[in-house]
This record gives sequence, C-alpha cells and structure tokens, in this order.
Amino acid sequence: MSFSMTGYGQSAVQYGGYKIQIEVKSVNHRYCEVMLRLPREWASTEDGLRKLVQSRVKRGRIDVFVNREQADGQKSTLQLDHSAARAYLAAATELKQHYGVEGTLEVSQLLSLPGVMKAMESEHSNEEDPEQLQALLQQGLDEALNGLLHMRASEGRHLVLDLQNRLRHLEQLYAEMRRLAPTVVEEHRTRLRQRLTELQDGSFHWDESRVGMEVAVFADRSNIDEELTRLMSHFEQFRQLMEQNDSIGRKLDFLLQEMNREVNTIGSKANHLALVNHVVEMKAELEKIREQAANLE
Repeated sequence: MSFSMTGYGQSAVQYGGYKIQIEVKSVNHRYCEVMLRLPREWASTEDGLRKLVQSRVKRGRIDVFVNREQADGQKSTLQLDHSAARAYLAAATELKQHYGVEGTLEVSQLLSLPGVMKAMESEHSNEEDPEQLQALLQQGLDEALNGLLHMRASEGRHLVLDLQNRLRHLEQLYAEMRRLAPTVVEEHRTRLRQRLTELQDGSFHWDESRVGMEVAVFADRSNIDEELTRLMSHFEQFRQLMEQNDSIGRKLDFLLQEMNREVNTIGSKANHLALVNHVVEMKAELEKIREQAANLE
C-alpha cells in the first residue's frame, strides 16, 4: 500500500479535569519533519510524542496540536501574578526614564501581556503523574495518527490508480515509438534519393556508395534502440514500485528523472516528425506523473 503525504486525524482524552484535544495534520515534505505544539508545562512529553509519530510516518511535514480546556463541570478561575505585573510596570518606567518613550501602560494592555493572568491550579494539577500523562497523550496521539494514516492510505490508493493509468499511456506512446524507429532510416534514404533526383540536371552523377555512407552515418546518429530499452526497464521498475508496501515517493522521483533523460535523448536524436510529436506528448505526461508522485510518501 502506498500512502499520500496529505492527511488529518484527531482524538480527545480526559485527564485531571481537562479535556485534551489532539489534532494531527500532514503535508508534503522531502523528509519526515515533526512539529509539536502543546502546553509549555507538558514539554517533557515532547520527545516521546515525536518518536511515536516518526515510528508511524516516514515522510511529510506533520503538525501535532495538543490543546487542553476545562472539562464540563469544572470551574476555571484566573489569578493575577503580581510579580509579573510589577516587572512589566518597572520596564515601562525604565523605558520612559532612559529613552524618553512617551505613553502609558493601560490596565487592559497590562492584563493581556503574557504571564500576568494565570489559570488557577485545579485540585488535580498537583497530582499530575508524569508517566500517566505521557501514556495518556501517547494513547490519544496514536488514535489521531490512525485517522491520519487512514486518510493518507485512501488518497494514496487514488494516486496509485492515476499513476498506473498514466503509465499505460506512456507505454502506448512507447509502443508507437518502437514501431516507428526502424522506419526512420529507410524514410531518410528515400528522401535523400528524391532530392538528388530532383537536383539532377545532367551536370553531375551521384554515387550510390556515397549515398549509402550518408545513410549509414544518419542511421548511427539517429539510433534510439538503447534509449528505448532503458525506458522500458524504467517503466517496469515504476510499476513494481507501485505494488510495494513501502515508502516509494523518492524512488519514483529518481526513476522519473531517468525517464526524462532518456526521452530528451530520443528527442535530440529523432529526425522524424511523428517521433518528435510522441516525445513532446511523453514529456507532458511525465510532468503530470511527477506532480502526482510528489504527493506520495
């Protein structure tokens, strides 16, 4: 199964008179980057939560939000931190005295400053058990990750189906290029003879051996057999990767670069209008595949 890198999951748990809500969001990223936002006093749990995410998600930017609020029936009261308020007022006075800053610090502004007003500790807060809290947060995060991975798996299946359809289109173009490749030299030989015949006015005689040499040089210069062989090998590897139950996004990206390289070489060698048209169409399809594959883990 292949996973998309985009997903969302959430859960809620109860602890110490609080309702804890956990949200997990993920978007595309080259590596696995985990960003956690949780109450400052729970910072000690961050390392364990980060390891849990990394054990279940291989690629993507994963944002984890841990919010707490008073559970229903719990009273929430605020308490003024006098030392913080005095420190802010002293700093305002110092700014006036030393730097000539004008203005006053209003009560509403003072109350909105960080740390001035604090939620009073509930009867449960002094009884917090760090191990119990860690286990509960991990349980909630694990549940949220289940939802995230379910969404990523669902979108991943749709992405793989789309990529498989596009790969079949590439293989159809490839089959047509393989069919046209042997005709390029013969068509060049015919065109060359037609030109020489049209130019023949009796003043010169063209040598068939010289024509053969010219055709041989053209055949060597325009031969795309090696590129076509490598391209088919890349197609087969691409299909095999999409059947793997693993992180495949970066491997697909590498294969697409190699496919583009072969197609560009074919385009530079092909002195044939139909082949060039197929090259242009194949490059456009490869770009669409690259955009879709960039969403896979």
